[in-house]
Amino acid sequence: MGGKNKQRTKGNLRPSNSGRAAELLAKEQGTVPGFIGFGTFQSDLGYVPAVQGAEEIDSLVDSDFRMVLRKLSKKDVTTKLKAMQEFGAMCTERDTESVKGVLPYWPRIFCKISLDHDRRVREATQQAFEKLILKVKKHLAPYLKSVMGYWLLAQCDTYAPAASAAKDAFAAAFPPSKQPEAVAFCKEEIASVLQDHLIKETPDSLSDPQTVPEEEREAKFHRVVTCSLLALKKLLCLIPDHDLKSLEEKFKSLLSQNKFWKYGKHSVPQIRAAYFELVSALCQRIPQLMRGEASRVSSSVLLSIDDSDPVVCPALWEAVLYTLTTVEDCWLHVNAKKSVFPKLSAVVREGGRGLATVVCPHLLPFISRLPPSVTDPKLGFFKDFLASLAAGLSTERIKTSLSECSAVISAFFDCLRFIMQQNLGEKEIEDMLVNDQLIPVIDAVLRDQRLQDGQLFDYLAETLSSWEAKADLEKDVKTAHSLENVLLNFWERLAEICFEKINEPEADVKSVLGVSNLLQVLQKPKNSLKSSRKKVGKVRFADEMPESNTENEKCVFSGENSEGCEVVAEPLLSHNRSDLLSPLRTKPLEDLVCRLAEMSINFVNEQNSEQHLRFLSTLLSSFSSTQVFKMLVGDEKQSIVKSKPPEIARLVQKHPAVQFLYQKLIGWLNEDQRKDTGFLVDILYSALRCCDNDKERKDVLDDLTEVDLKWNSVLQVIEKACSSPEKHALVISWLKGDILGEKLVTLADHLCNKDLESTVTSEPNFSERWTLLSLVLSQHVKNDYLIGEVYVERIIVKLHETLSKAKKLSEAENNDSSVCFVCDVVYDYFSSAKGCLLMPSSEDLLLTLFQLCVQSKEKTHLPDFLICKLKNTWLSGLNVLVHQTGRRGPQSAFLHLSALWLKNQVQASSLDIQSLHSLLSTVDDLLNKLGESEDTSLLGDYIASVMPSSSEWGMMRQSLPVQWLHRPLLEGRLSLNYECFKTDFKEQDTKKLPSHLCTSALLSKMILVALKKEIVLENNELENITAELLYSLQWCEEVDNRPTVLTGFCEMLEKMSITYDNLYGLGNTAGLLHLLFNRSMEHGTLWSLTIAKLIFSRSISSDEVKQHYKRKESFFPLTEGHMHTIQSLCPFLSKEDKKEFIAQCIPALLAWTKEDLCSINGGFGHLAILNSCLQTRSIDDGELLHGILKTLICWKKDHEDIFLFSCNLSEVSPEILGVNTEIMRFLSLFLKCCSPPLAESEWDFIMCSMLAWLETTSENHALCCVPLVQLFACVSCDLACELSVFFDSATADTMGHLPGNLISEWKEFFSQGIHSLLLPLLVTVTGQSKDTSETSFQNAMLKPMCETLTHITKDQLLSHKLPARSVAGPKASLPEHLQTLLSTLAPLLLFRARPVQIAAYHMLYKLMPELPQYDQDNLKSDGDEEEEPALSPPVALMSLLSTQEDLLDSVLGCVPVGQIVTIKPLSEDFCYVLGYLLTWKLILTFFKASSSQLRALYSMYLRKTKSLNKLLYHLFRLMPENPTCAETASELSSKEPKTFFTEELQLSIRETTSLPQHIPHLACAVYHMTLKDLPAMVRLWWTSSEKRVFNIVDRFTSKYVSSVLSLQEISAVQTSTQLFNGMTVKARATTREVMATYTIEDIVIELVIQLPPNYPLGSITVGSGRRVGVAVQQWRNWMLQLSTYLTHQNGSIMEGLALWKNNVDKRFEGVEDCMICFSVIHGFNYSLPKKACRTCKKKFHSACLYKWFTSSNKSTCPLCRETFL
Repeated sequence: MGGKNKQRTKGNLRPSNSGRAAELLAKEQGTVPGFIGFGTFQSDLGYVPAVQGAEEIDSLVDSDFRMVLRKLSKKDVTTKLKAMQEFGAMCTERDTESVKGVLPYWPRIFCKISLDHDRRVREATQQAFEKLILKVKKHLAPYLKSVMGYWLLAQCDTYAPAASAAKDAFAAAFPPSKQPEAVAFCKEEIASVLQDHLIKETPDSLSDPQTVPEEEREAKFHRVVTCSLLALKKLLCLIPDHDLKSLEEKFKSLLSQNKFWKYGKHSVPQIRAAYFELVSALCQRIPQLMRGEASRVSSSVLLSIDDSDPVVCPALWEAVLYTLTTVEDCWLHVNAKKSVFPKLSAVVREGGRGLATVVCPHLLPFISRLPPSVTDPKLGFFKDFLASLAAGLSTERIKTSLSECSAVISAFFDCLRFIMQQNLGEKEIEDMLVNDQLIPVIDAVLRDQRLQDGQLFDYLAETLSSWEAKADLEKDVKTAHSLENVLLNFWERLAEICFEKINEPEADVKSVLGVSNLLQVLQKPKNSLKSSRKKVGKVRFADEMPESNTENEKCVFSGENSEGCEVVAEPLLSHNRSDLLSPLRTKPLEDLVCRLAEMSINFVNEQNSEQHLRFLSTLLSSFSSTQVFKMLVGDEKQSIVKSKPPEIARLVQKHPAVQFLYQKLIGWLNEDQRKDTGFLVDILYSALRCCDNDKERKDVLDDLTEVDLKWNSVLQVIEKACSSPEKHALVISWLKGDILGEKLVTLADHLCNKDLESTVTSEPNFSERWTLLSLVLSQHVKNDYLIGEVYVERIIVKLHETLSKAKKLSEAENNDSSVCFVCDVVYDYFSSAKGCLLMPSSEDLLLTLFQLCVQSKEKTHLPDFLICKLKNTWLSGLNVLVHQTGRRGPQSAFLHLSALWLKNQVQASSLDIQSLHSLLSTVDDLLNKLGESEDTSLLGDYIASVMPSSSEWGMMRQSLPVQWLHRPLLEGRLSLNYECFKTDFKEQDTKKLPSHLCTSALLSKMILVALKKEIVLENNELENITAELLYSLQWCEEVDNRPTVLTGFCEMLEKMSITYDNLYGLGNTAGLLHLLFNRSMEHGTLWSLTIAKLIFSRSISSDEVKQHYKRKESFFPLTEGHMHTIQSLCPFLSKEDKKEFIAQCIPALLAWTKEDLCSINGGFGHLAILNSCLQTRSIDDGELLHGILKTLICWKKDHEDIFLFSCNLSEVSPEILGVNTEIMRFLSLFLKCCSPPLAESEWDFIMCSMLAWLETTSENHALCCVPLVQLFACVSCDLACELSVFFDSATADTMGHLPGNLISEWKEFFSQGIHSLLLPLLVTVTGQSKDTSETSFQNAMLKPMCETLTHITKDQLLSHKLPARSVAGPKASLPEHLQTLLSTLAPLLLFRARPVQIAAYHMLYKLMPELPQYDQDNLKSDGDEEEEPALSPPVALMSLLSTQEDLLDSVLGCVPVGQIVTIKPLSEDFCYVLGYLLTWKLILTFFKASSSQLRALYSMYLRKTKSLNKLLYHLFRLMPENPTCAETASELSSKEPKTFFTEELQLSIRETTSLPQHIPHLACAVYHMTLKDLPAMVRLWWTSSEKRVFNIVDRFTSKYVSSVLSLQEISAVQTSTQLFNGMTVKARATTREVMATYTIEDIVIELVIQLPPNYPLGSITVGSGRRVGVAVQQWRNWMLQLSTYLTHQNGSIMEGLALWKNNVDKRFEGVEDCMICFSVIHGFNYSLPKKACRTCKKKFHSACLYKWFTSSNKSTCPLCRETFL
C-alpha cells in the first residue's frame, strides 16, 4: 500500500509521503483538528496540535515546530534522526517565544525518544535538548519533574556519546552547585520512574511485541535496567543528606523486592556491574537499610566473589569491601570456609583470571577486615592464602603480563608484611612466612626470568628495609629481637638457594643472572617503584611510618580493627631511605657475596667456566671492595711483578685488585678464542675503583696499553668510559696521556698506509681498529676530545694523506682500499664536532674531500658507493664550518682555497658534461650550506672570489670556436667581409666544453642560489653573469651541426634550472639590456645576436629598445659593432626608425669611390643595413628600391671588375666577396617586394648578373669549403630561385607589366641556363660530398640549389645533358636518356641531406606519368603465357627500393607492428625513412598513371616481391596513433578536425618548423595513396595478417581513413565526366551508395554498390535493383562479376564499373565466357579468353588454365577432359 513503485491512480503524479501530508495539514488552517497520540503522564497534554487555533495554547506552537514534532513520532530511524537534528537547529535559530511554545509537548516526546533503540537518535535527542535549554532557560522549570527521571537515565546511557551529551545538557541547565538542589526537587518523581523500570517493566512492556523484534526488545530492556541502576546510584550521590531520609521508604520498598536482588545474578554483565555499584552506594549513603537487609546483601555480594567478568569485577570488589565495612555481622549469613574462601582461593590461585590488576590491590584490605573467628586457625588460613598467591605467580598469563605479575607480587608482599606485623613473636607463623612462603617465591623467580620483570627484587628490598628500620627503631626489645631473628633466618635461607644456583659446573644461565640481579638490588635498591606504582598509593602500617606524614589521604576503607592496623594510602618507598644500608643487611650481604665470589673463581680456575666468570663480573660491579678481591686473589704468589716497573710492582703489592688484574684478568682478556670481553672490561673498572687516586689508575692503564691490552680491549675500555661519567672519571688521566695518544697515532699510520695489503683487512679485529679511531675523534666530553688535542691533529693528518692518495688509485684499488673506512671515521669526526673546527688540518681535509666530490668518477676512479660516502662526509664537515661560533668564515682556509680551485677548474681545465654536472651539484650543496650561516656576507664573498675579471672573461670569449658565424651569415642576420674562420671542432675536443661555457654555468648556478637566499650582490655581478650566460647559450644555439656535448650542456642547464627565466624571475635585471647594448656596440658579432634573442624572448617594446641609443647618428660612422647591432635590432624597430636608418644609408651609397665600396663604412656596410631592413618587409617605397637598383647598375658600369662574373674566386679578396653577396641579397629581396615596372635593361641586368654569378658558382664549386665562397654560392642560388618563383607564379596582370619578350627569354634562355648549370652541379656536389649532413656548413649550398631545381620543367629534364648511366639487370623498356635520368636521380633519394632527397623526388615526380606508355607499347600478347604475368615498375626505382627495404629493416624491423616509432629529425634514420616513403610515393604515382592492364601486371610483381606488405608493416610503425594536425584556435571551432589524411603534405625544402611531423604526415599520405590506388592488394594483405595486426589496421583505417576515401570516391562519381554508352551512374553521399543502370535494347539492369564502413578493407556489397529481361542465373553471374571486379581490381569504382560494362558488352557482342571463371574479361589481368581447346573448341583465359593445370595436376580440358594441346 502506498509503495513508491506501484501503479498510481490517474492524475496522482507524486508518490505518497507522510511528511508532506503533515505539511499539507498544517497549511489548511482551521479545517481538520488533528490528533496525534497520547502521552504517558497525566500532567502532559495528550496530543500535539495538528492545526493552529484548535486551542488557545496551541496558537503558541509554530507550524514548523509542529511539523518537526510530528516527524519525531515516526517509526523510521532516519526520519526521527533528521527531525531531531532539525529540531535542535530550529531551537537555536528561532526566537525564544516560538521555542517556549514547544515546552508543553516536549516532556512526552523526550521521555519516549530518550529510550529509543537507535543510539544516534538518543545522542541527537540530548544534543537538541541542550539547545532547547540554552534557549528557554528558566522557563523549563514547570516541566522539570516530567523529564528529570529520564534525564538521569540518559546521563547513564551505555552509549558514551549519548551519556556525554545528556551530561552537557544537565550542566547547561544547572551549574554544579545547583545540581543537588535540582535532583532533590524532583527526587520523588525520579525514584518512581527508576523503580518502575526496575520492578514493573518487562521487554514487552517497553517495546511493542508486534512491531519490534525480540532481540531488539531484549537489548532495550537490558539497557534500561542498567541505566536505571546507575541512575539510582547517581541519585544517591547527588542528593543532599537532609533530603535522603525522605527517600528511605522508596529504597526500603525497592530492597524488599526479590526482583531487585536477582539482578546480582543476572546473565548480562552490565546489569551485574551496575547492581554492585548501586549496592556500594547504598552501603555508603544508607547503611542502616543495608544492615537491615544483611542476609540478602551478604549472600548476594560475598557469594559472587569469584565473578571473573572484566566488566563486573571492579564494581564487585568495591561492593565486597563496602559490605565488610558496613555489615559487621555479614559472616553470620554466609559460610566463609565453605562458600567464600574456596572461591577466593580459586580466583587467586588462577592469577586473578586475567584480572590480577583489579583483584590483587583489594586483597590486603579484604584480609585486614576478616575477624579472628573467620581466620581461625591463623597459621593454616594465612599459609593457604599466601600459597594461593604464590601459585598464581606460576600461571602462564601472569608470566607473560608485566602489569599482572607486578600486581600479584605487590599483593603478596603487602599481605606478607601485614601478616608478619600482626603476628610478630609467634615463631611458627614467622618461620612459615619466611621458610614456606618468601624463600620459595624467591627461588621460583630466580628460576624464571620472566617473573623477575615483575619487580620482585625491589619489593623484597623494600620489605627487608622496613623490617630493618623497625628493628633499629623498635623500643620493645622482644619485638626487635623477633625481627632480627626473622632477618637472620631469611639471610641463611637466601644464602642456601644462592649457593645452590651457583655451585654447579653447568650453572643455569637464567638462575645465575637472577642471583646477580637480586644481589645488585639488595645492595643498591632501585627507586623505580615510585614511578611505576599508581599514584593512589598502597597500604602502609600505622606503626611502621612516622606520624608526621600528613599528606597521605585516608582511603574510603579506613577504620580500626582489633589488631590495631590501619589501611592508609602512602607513597611506595619510605621517605628516609638512603644509600647507607642497615648493619642488619651489610654484614650478611657481604659474607654472601664473598662466598659466592670464592665459589665462582674456583669454577673459573678449575673448569674455565664462562658463566661463572660473567657472574663474577656482575658481582664485582656492585661489590668492588678490597675484601672481595682479597678473597679472589687468595694465596697465589705475585710472580707477575718481576717483569714490571717499580711503580706497578708497588701497586700490585698494595692493592689486591691490581694483583688480581695482572694475575687473572689480563690473561682472560688476551685469550684468542674469546669474542665477548665486555664483562671482563667491567672487572677492569671494578679493579680500578680500588685504586686510591687517578695517578695509580693512569700508571696501571699506561702499562697495560703499552704491553698487555689488545686493540679491541682498548676500544671497549673507551666505549664504557663514554657511556658512563663515573667510569670516564676513572680513566680520564689515561685518555689524555701520551702513551695512549702515541699508540693511536701509530695505529692510524698503520691502517692508512697498508690499504692495499690484503693481509691488513684479514687481520682479526680490523674493523674494530677503525671504530676505535672514529671513537676517539668523534666522542666529546664537556666539549673536549677524549684524547689529547695534539694527537687528534696528527691522526687527522694521516687520514688526509690517505684521501689525497685516493685519486692516484684505480677504481678496483679504491674498492679494496681503506678510503671507505677513512670516510666513516671523518664523518663521525665532523658529525660530532661542536663549536668550531679546532685545528687547521681539519680544513685541509675538508678541501680534499670537496675536490674528490667535485671531480667526476672518470678522474677520481672512485666507485659510486664511495662517492656517496665522500659527499655525506664533506657535507657534515661543511655544516660544522658554517655553523661555527665566531665569524671565522671569510678567513677560513677552506673557503679561500676551494674558491681558487673552482676558478681554476672551470677556466683552465677541460671539463666534459659529467664533470661539469658533478661540479655544479657539489657547488650547489656548498652554497646552500653557506646560505645557512648567520654571516650573510659569507655567500656573497665566496661568489666574488670565484668571479673572473673582465680580461679573463674576454680571453674565454676569444677562445670560443667561431663556427657559430655560419648560420647567421647564411640567414643574413649578420654580414662579414673578412675571413675569420678557423677549423671546426677537433675530434678530441668534441667531448670537452669551452671554458666560457663552464664558467658562465658555474657563476649562474651560484647566483641562483644567492638570489634564492635573498643575498644582496655587489658590483653588478648579477647583470655581468647573466650577460655571460646569455652569450654562452647564444653561442650554443648558433653553432652549426651542434656536437652532442653542446646539446647535453643545454639540457643539463635546463634540468638544473640554470636559465635566464629563473635569473630574471629572482633578481633585478633592469640594467642587463643596457649592458648588452654597450657590448654589442663595442664588439658586435655574437653580442648583437644575444641582445636580439633577449628582446625577442622578453617581448621588449621598440620604445624601450630606442631608449638605449636615443639618436640614429650615434651608429655612424659604421663600425662592425654598429653594423651588427643595427642588423640585430632591425626586426624589433618601428617602421619609422627603419626609414631613418635607410635615410642615413641612401646618400652614402651614391657617394662612395671604388676603393670604399667594399668597406664596412662604405657600400658594403650600408647595403647590409638596407638588406636587414628589407628582410623585415617594412619598406614599401618602390621608388626608393628602384633607385637603389639603378645605383647598383651604375656601380656595374663604373666598377665592373668588382662584380664577380664568371671568374676564379680563389684570387678574390674577402671584401669583394662580401659586397657581391650583399648585392645579390638585395636583388633577391627586391624581387620579393612589390616593385614598379622595370625597364628591359634593368631586367637584363638582374637576369644576366644572376646567370653570371651562377656560372661563377658552378666553376668554383671546389672552393665551397671557404666560408665566404660558400656564402656567395648560396646567395647566387637564392637569387636564381627567387627569379624562378617570380616567373612561375606570375599572373596575367603581372605579365602585362613586363617587357614583351621577357617571358620567352626566361623560358628559352635563362631558365634553361639555370638548370643546365645546377643539375650537373647537383650531381657533382653529391658525388663528391663526404659530410652529407644537411646542417653542416659545407652543404649549406644544397638548400637553395635544390629549391631552385624543384622549378625545373619536364621538358628541361628530358633535354638534360647528363653523362649516360644505365642500370644492371634485365633490359629496360625505357629510352636511354630517360634511363640515364632515372639512374642518376633515383640514388639521390638515399642521399644524407633532406633537400637533395626532396629535389630528386620533385624531378622524378614530373617524369612518372611519362613512363608507363613505354611498357604499354611493349606489351606482348598473352598467347604464349603459361603462368601469371608480372611486370616490374622502373628498374631504377625497384633497385633503390630493395636497398631501402634493407635499411628500413635495420631501423624498424625489431619494432612490433602498432608500436609507434618516433624518428629524430635530420638523423640518419630520418633520411632513410624519408627516402623510402618518397620512393613509394613515386611508385604509386607511376602506378596511378598506368592503364588497368598494366596495373594488374605491376601489382602482380609487387605481390611476388612482397614489397607492398613490407611497406604496410612499416607504415603502421610510423603513422601516429592520433593523426590530427596541430590547429589554431579558430580552426578548432570547425566541426571536422583536420588530420594528416585530409590535409595535403607540402614537401618544402626551406620549411623546417614542422620537421617532427614530417615523417608521420608523409607516412599517412603514402597509406592514403596505397589504399586509394592499390585497394585490392591492401585488402589481401589485411585479410591474411595475424589477428593483432588485423585489429590494429581495421580500427585505425575505419577511424581516420575510410570516411575520407569514401567521400572522395562518391565525389569522384558525382563529378565524373566519363560517359558510358548505355549506362548511367549516380551516387548518394549520405548512404555511401553508387547506383549503376545499364540499358541495352529491352534489357534494364540496375545495380546498387554499397561501400563498407571500413572501406576499402571491407568487401564492397553489390545489391540488386531493378532488372528487366534478364534471366536470374545471368543476373547473378553479372552481380558476381561486378563484385569480383570491385574486390580484385586496383582502382576506383568508376574503373571497376567500366570493366564490368565492357564485360557485359562483350557478352552481348557474342564473345563466349571463359568456362572456368564464367566471365568474358578476366577478373585480375582483364584479358579475353584466347586459349582454345582443339577438341571442344571452347576458349579459356590463360591465367585460368594455368591455375586449373597447377591445382588439378592434370593437363586436360576442363570441359571435354581431352588432353589440352
